[in-house]
Amino acid sequence: MQHQLKKQSIDEFTCNPVNQFDKKWALVTAGDASGVNTMTISWGAVGELWGKSVTFTFIRPQRYTKQFIDRQQTYSVCFFDEAYREELSYLGRVSGKDEDKIRNSGLTVAFVDGTPYFEQAQTVLICKKLYSQKLEKEAFLAPEIPQKVYAGDDYHTMYISEILSLYQAER
Repeated sequence: MQHQLKKQSIDEFTCNPVNQFDKKWALVTAGDASGVNTMTISWGAVGELWGKSVTFTFIRPQRYTKQFIDRQQTYSVCFFDEAYREELSYLGRVSGKDEDKIRNSGLTVAFVDGTPYFEQAQTVLICKKLYSQKLEKEAFLAPEIPQKVYAGDDYHTMYISEILSLYQAER
């Protein structure tokens, strides 16, 4: 179901970000008219840094979406209601290198100010990259984390991005 999205001030963003990322998941999407890719994320954060509203996004090096994020200045983080759990699960386990997973998911890509997002989303954050850095094993102060999460030494790249705009479905 396509939602009518309304642009709002970031001050109107009312969600529990821990619940949004961990329990509901999100899609991070980047690209342009020549191609778009997306992936499901369950790690992330929203906050304030450097006098800006920001989001923290983490992507492993082997994910196809990473090259789209790296090529663009902006990307979207889209949150969905529970009715889209199956589509988000599919988009997280299938690679866009292997098939047109967006088309196969049944979701519809649209663009706002040149940044792709999904029409079915409940909430859309349009983000502009400010900083990126690959996580490093030596920087972990809790050694159990890299042992548990990075057995293959495939450390995520962290992107800190300014939230340029917020769109929420009209209720």
